[in-house]
This record gives sequence, structure tokens and C-alpha cells, in this order.
Amino acid sequence: MAKQIAFLFIFILSAGFAGAQDSLQTNISVHDPVMTRQDGTYYLFATGRGISFWSSKDMKNWKRENPVFSSPPEWAVKAVPGFKGHIWAPDISFHNGLYYLYYSISTFGKNGSCIGLATNKTLQTGSPDYLWTDHGKVIESVPGRDEWNAIDPNFILDEKQKPWLAFGSFWNGLKLVRLTDEGKTIATDPQQWFTIASVPRSNADQTAGNGAIEAPFIFKKKDFYYLFASYDYCCKGINSTYKMRVGRSEKLSGPYEDKEGTMMTKGGGTLLLQGNANWHGVGHNAVCTFDGKDYLIFHGYDAKDKGRSKLRVEELSWDESEWPFLK
Repeated sequence: MAKQIAFLFIFILSAGFAGAQDSLQTNISVHDPVMTRQDGTYYLFATGRGISFWSSKDMKNWKRENPVFSSPPEWAVKAVPGFKGHIWAPDISFHNGLYYLYYSISTFGKNGSCIGLATNKTLQTGSPDYLWTDHGKVIESVPGRDEWNAIDPNFILDEKQKPWLAFGSFWNGLKLVRLTDEGKTIATDPQQWFTIASVPRSNADQTAGNGAIEAPFIFKKKDFYYLFASYDYCCKGINSTYKMRVGRSEKLSGPYEDKEGTMMTKGGGTLLLQGNANWHGVGHNAVCTFDGKDYLIFHGYDAKDKGRSKLRVEELSWDESEWPFLK
């Protein structure tokens, strides 16, 4: 535990409330990355103090921008005991003419967590319209009440262009919930929840150390919704065992099945990528499409650089059966 705390502390410091820097950087150190593009510039959001924020013209050379939040949201400090401003696993989407940034408020190993939302008219920091508006809590999980964890959000529209949020980490798996049309609260007419993936474990086991699955990302391509998820353990540097698996469904709500027909709610998931001698703990991915090409955005721990967590961007290919793979 001491080693985990020490690593977490080092990681928090490395992702601190740094100001904007003029110099471009490659091999940037990020965790839980997600990406979008506006007017030819790529924007990257990641776990960090105030939410780490970067910009690039080529997805290779990156400029660190000011964090989304200059100080921790007051509502989050009150809602989650122990929260100090280190915000996890953001998710960026363009919806209703605005950029929607969902983010996670939590503490390590606990499911007393919240998912918040901030919006902006633009991601161009030099624009007079650049201003993040925080809308506070969207979903909350409460220890002793909920057997799920409200972190790792991912926004997705269904076939009727209605918004949903996938999320979850450990406990009894990944969830999907219908949102209101403006995407700021859970829809209640009717309220719709689904479990979309899980790792089997004892019903009596409520610790965070089992049921190791998290970070859902749903990507629609042709006739299928693809559910990407990260299995096993992150956040341990070169000892991380994180890996990415995928399943698909013709319906957003599932069931999601792997190539062998095993449902992801039964522990299924076709392996997409795992660590090797050079990169450990690859995972927490997003999928983006730029200029007709699909890309897998994720982090991995660089064995040649003291296990630092770094951004990786790989082109995602598809086989004849419409399953994703990396060349």
C-alpha cells in the first residue's frame, strides 16, 4: 500500500496545476487521455490537477494549456471527503452546440464518487468565447448504498440521438444510464439503467481490489456499438497489468459479446492490446475518427523511462468481420 500511495503522490505532483507552456513536447506524460479536434487543432484532456489540458497540430507535438479548473470545484470538495482537486478520467464530446466535458471526482480505492460536467463554447484558448461553465454533479455513488462506482464517464448518443452515459470501475461493473436531452442530469421518464460489462466475483466482496474492470468507451461504427474496456490493474507503473478488451452489440444497451459470443457481463471481452517488454499496463482508451481514420487513444507505462505513464496514439484497423485490431 505504501508503494501505491507513493506512486500516486508522485503522479499527482507530475500532473499539477501547471501554467501554459510555450514549448512543444513529445512523449507527454498523461493518464486516462481523451481527444477531439476543432478547426485543425487537436485537444487532449487527461487526469490531473484541475484536469490536464493539451493542444497539438499533429498529435505528436503537444503544448500544455492551463488546466480546466484553476481550483477544485467547491461542490466536489463537499461531496467527496478527501478530494483535493486531482480530477480523474475526463471525457470530451460536442453536443447541442457545446463541448461537454464529463469528469470524475473520487479518492483512491473508494466508491464514494461523483461524475461532474463542465461545458464550453470553444476549445480555442485565445477565443473570447473560451470559458468553462461547471454544472456540478450528474451522478453520485454512495458507499454502502451502491455496488458500483461513479467514475470514468463516457458520453454516447443512441440511434435516436438521445444521450447516455457509460461509466464504472471495479465493484459490480460498468453501467449505462439515460440522460436528459441537455445531458446534465439522469433522465427519469423513465429512468433507465443497464449493466454492460463486469468481471465475476463474490457477492459478499465489496472491496475495490476485485472485479477489475473499468473505463468504458462506446464507439458506433456501421451496424454495431463497440464497447472498449480496461481490465486488471493500472496505476502501478511497470507492475501494471492493464489491458484493453472489446465487445459489440447492435443495441446501445447491449448485450455486448466478444468474438466467441461470451457476454461482457459474464467476464467476456476480446483482447485488443496488452503490455509487452517495452510498454506495461496499456489501457483507459478512447476512440476518435479524424479524416476518415479511426485512432485508439490510450496511456501506457514506458519501461524504458522509469515506468512513466505516457500518451499513445495508434491507428485502429478493422477486419472483414468488422472487429477492431491494431497492426
